[in-house]
Amino acid sequence: MPVTTVSAVKSSLAQYVSLLLTLNNAKSGLFYYILLLQVVKAHRHLRARGITASVKDIYTWISQQIIHLILRMPSTRQKVTAQMDKAKLDIEDRLVPKGANVTRHLALPSEGQSLEWILQEMDKMDTEMGGSGNSWREGKLSGAVYHGGDDLSKIIVAAYSRYCVSNPLHPEVFPAIRKMEAEIVAMCLKMYRGPSDSTGTMTSGGTESIIMAVKTYRDWARAIKGIKEPEMIISTTTHAAFDKGAAYLGIKVHTIPIDSYTRQVNIKLVKRAINSNTILLVGSCVNFPDGNQDDIEALSVLAKKNKIGLHVDCCLGSFIVPFLEPSGLAKGDSKGRYKLTPFDFSVDGVTSISCDTHKYGFAPKGTSVIMYRTAELRRFQYYVNPTWPGGVYASPSMSGSRPGALIAGCWAVMQHMGTEGYLASCREIVSAARTIADAITDDIPELYILGNPPASVVAFASKHPSVDALEVGDGMGRRGWHLNGLSSPKSVHIACTVRVISTLVDQMANLFSTLLFLHRLIHVVASVPGLHLLA
Repeated sequence: MPVTTVSAVKSSLAQYVSLLLTLNNAKSGLFYYILLLQVVKAHRHLRARGITASVKDIYTWISQQIIHLILRMPSTRQKVTAQMDKAKLDIEDRLVPKGANVTRHLALPSEGQSLEWILQEMDKMDTEMGGSGNSWREGKLSGAVYHGGDDLSKIIVAAYSRYCVSNPLHPEVFPAIRKMEAEIVAMCLKMYRGPSDSTGTMTSGGTESIIMAVKTYRDWARAIKGIKEPEMIISTTTHAAFDKGAAYLGIKVHTIPIDSYTRQVNIKLVKRAINSNTILLVGSCVNFPDGNQDDIEALSVLAKKNKIGLHVDCCLGSFIVPFLEPSGLAKGDSKGRYKLTPFDFSVDGVTSISCDTHKYGFAPKGTSVIMYRTAELRRFQYYVNPTWPGGVYASPSMSGSRPGALIAGCWAVMQHMGTEGYLASCREIVSAARTIADAITDDIPELYILGNPPASVVAFASKHPSVDALEVGDGMGRRGWHLNGLSSPKSVHIACTVRVISTLVDQMANLFSTLLFLHRLIHVVASVPGLHLLA
């Protein structure tokens, strides 16, 4: 074989080997890169959750996989299906009217019905479950109905009637609605001490306000910081809407435990959970489960240091917490209980706040406000499609068309109430909540109040080994009350409203009699051999 041919073959072999080595190196490099990414993610997760929580996460995941495998077995699947069907029937029996006197309207009537017939049918439906459509007026209800009185109802109905066909999606057609929305946001910003550049939008409720905030921070972090795998940090008492928003928007959530005594998020663990993918910290003022406030100032320090967002959820605090200071209630009582600490835009690191106007603002259901420190941040909330064949499509929130009548009702209520009206309702509602908390703390040794709730929500748990707080709640339920049962710890919360104030004495009497009944039951069970097994 000629020398030139041999040289050519050797050269080709060398190039081939070099290419193989290059491909192998590339494969190895890709493998180690992916491995490094997973190690970094695992480290971040472990750092945020801690060893104990991470082990629990792994245990939970393994348990779920085992359960899924077991459920695939025909015999197990049949049993579970039967139990689920029974549970569905039980729920239907409690919630769905049944019987010979119940008329089901499952198809359009052949001819339209009159207003008189419609109102009569509504009267009938209100009583089909054996109750009254106005049972909430008795005041034996935790939250749920934030009714400001019959005068406000008339104002809402009048405003709704005037603007019932309006739609803010068309501001050129309904300029008054656009103006009212802007003024509602401006009034809320003033309540929450927004700076001159602060701004916001209205939404359909607290959940949408929260989801819009989460979406805003995701898009801001992607555009400004290049974050493609965003993470956010919340506490165990943060509203579930944040988890919901994260699930919708593909954001990883680190849930940080709270201090069992103060009921505030553990700041040290929040600090440990922050990494280069963190886009948002969340604090509550006040939280839904027990009505306590997170340390917003401490969260603000972390947010500023790491140049990330801090959202304060005031959906429940709404028109209560901004009025605690001017009403003289922010400093708490003489024993140092119920103190409110800074929470609004006066805290430098707070970048957004959600506030439900349809709670203690007494506006019609379906109105809330999401506020931002700057207009620059708010622009990441908007959606704009300039190339749609139907024309430029733009909307500030989840909805396209929105009921302008609700905005009008909200604006009308806020104008009617005014600062003095909200100050008065704040004093009455918060004083009622603190009366309940004081009575439980001072006069009921079996129970204790969770944390130091500064506003309108009070939660109690049991410190007596034989008294279950949820049984106390059930006992109140048998006396006509509708309270909220909680977990971690087992407890019951009461969200005081205007209606609750009128039944305060009755409420405490029912609570005392429920505990007396439980004590008598415990005494009887303990005194009769074997009866505890039956009980």
